[in-house]
Amino acid sequence: MEILQIVGLGLVAAIMSIVIKGQRPEISMQISILTGIMIFTLMAVNFSTVLKLLEGIADKADLDLAYVTTILKIIGIAYISQFGAEICRDAGEGAIASKIEFAGKILIIVMAAPIVMALLNLLIEMIP
Repeated sequence: MEILQIVGLGLVAAIMSIVIKGQRPEISMQISILTGIMIFTLMAVNFSTVLKLLEGIADKADLDLAYVTTILKIIGIAYISQFGAEICRDAGEGAIASKIEFAGKILIIVMAAPIVMALLNLLIEMIP
């Protein structure tokens, strides 16, 4: 099971980080960041399966692929901004983490605006 490998990787990295932190805190943080990137990369590979599934559903439902693509980009922004913020928090930079999350939220609003406008236009057309 893949989750066991990921948890094992995380536990080994956490133990290494704790052991090294007393003598070389900068190496400890690098271990943490590298482990996070490795786990993120492992999960990104699985994401292609989800993309294919969503594209198939969009084709069957006759949805505009631009909307599906935008929603996937929004999900990507959410995950990446959360990942970056957590790395900053691990480094003790809570203020920078908050700014990254804020930027992610703004980008999500900007990307969602066309979808919201399309929904509003559809509602306006439905009202007599």
